[in-house]
Amino acid sequence: MLFSAVSSAIFAQADSSDHKTLVYKFDIKEEIAKPVWRTTKRSMDEAESIDADLIIIHMNTYGGLVTMADSIRTEILNSSIPVYVFVDNNAASAGALISIACDRIYMRRGANIGAATVVNQSGEQVPDKYQSFMRSTMRATAEAHGRDTTITGGDTLIRWHRDPAIAEAMVDPSIYVKNISDTGKVLTFTAEEAVKAGYCEGIADDIPEVLKLAGVENYELKQYQPSSLDKIILFLISPIISGMLIMVIVGGIYYELQSPGIGFPLAAAILAALLYFAPLYLEGLAENWEMLLFIVGLLLIAVEIFAIPGFGIAGISGIILMLSGLTLSLVDNIVFELDTELAIGALVKALFVVMLSIFLSISISLIASKGIFGSRKLRFALYSTQDTKEGYVAVEAARQKELIGKPGIAATILRPAGKVEVEGNIYDAMSQVGYISKGDKIKVVRDEAGQLYVLRED
Repeated sequence: MLFSAVSSAIFAQADSSDHKTLVYKFDIKEEIAKPVWRTTKRSMDEAESIDADLIIIHMNTYGGLVTMADSIRTEILNSSIPVYVFVDNNAASAGALISIACDRIYMRRGANIGAATVVNQSGEQVPDKYQSFMRSTMRATAEAHGRDTTITGGDTLIRWHRDPAIAEAMVDPSIYVKNISDTGKVLTFTAEEAVKAGYCEGIADDIPEVLKLAGVENYELKQYQPSSLDKIILFLISPIISGMLIMVIVGGIYYELQSPGIGFPLAAAILAALLYFAPLYLEGLAENWEMLLFIVGLLLIAVEIFAIPGFGIAGISGIILMLSGLTLSLVDNIVFELDTELAIGALVKALFVVMLSIFLSISISLIASKGIFGSRKLRFALYSTQDTKEGYVAVEAARQKELIGKPGIAATILRPAGKVEVEGNIYDAMSQVGYISKGDKIKVVRDEAGQLYVLRED
């Protein structure tokens, strides 16, 4: 909404009475990602609930995710409360888009705004189809602040409050703007340059000076204060923590597949899944069907572990559904409404994050298994032999040797460890080849270090 023509008059009128202008401030001083979108949404809602007269964003960012920036700029453009931004050093890339969406821009001397070309994680420019989307978004955002139309000598003259061509030039170096952008480089303004081009209403050192320049003298400043729950959620939905939680989920399932029954690894995987999905769901970033995909996948894997011998369709289907749930939850659903190709790119990026986390998780699990359980120093495994010639005698040793060649029944699933029943007695045993289902006929083939090894009888 356009407030620039009347906002100063409104604030001046408010200051002339006993009424204090209620100013609400929140910060954007990190990479533009899901946590910043959450903070913005919470702040805008709180400002509206307390009937704030003005919202100020204190910004210092090098940019971030285009999808999150687009959500934030839409929230700002639809705000019924005037939104100003104070650029404290940097408003680059996605930060420039958010700044241009605000009703007024103020900058610290030495700050800059611009350089909104879309790049990948390596800093390389992505294909033009993505640049085209960013160009149109920047242009539309600038146009949203309106224009003045005058007719002189039969000619219609249009003066934009923020020149859309300048916004495009911040994305595309080929855009020519007379006396502003003709160098063939992506446009970035200093504070003084932004003032001259109409992209900055004033230069200030701090928020009080911004308010003074805006004509707001008598005011009450309220700042967004995240609660303890907010801090926890912001921590959990950060990209690094999300990746680590995926690693725990996959690692827990991997370890559970290596041992019979239900143990700590599966519990850790379930806890990590709750910590992964719960904050995303509470913030509306993960949809119900995305969580359902993951849960169904987890159930199928559980069925494969505890009910079906071997590893087949149920397990493979479960893994695919789990991967789909984890991947789709990393993609903000608004991207599907913006552009099909952009959505595909976001999905590929999310899948890369998930697959990388899985690769690291399995690699670390394999290394940890060898390093911990195979270490002679830590002695988790018994490497010394307790030979009877040296005086070691096991009470059941002779009895177990007599069981070699005798038939029995699997008392539990052997995956590969479990229990068997031979001649009415229960023994710990290991399947020598593959998994053995409960109730299958078995045969004892050898006894080694007090451990029976069995084969399934066909």
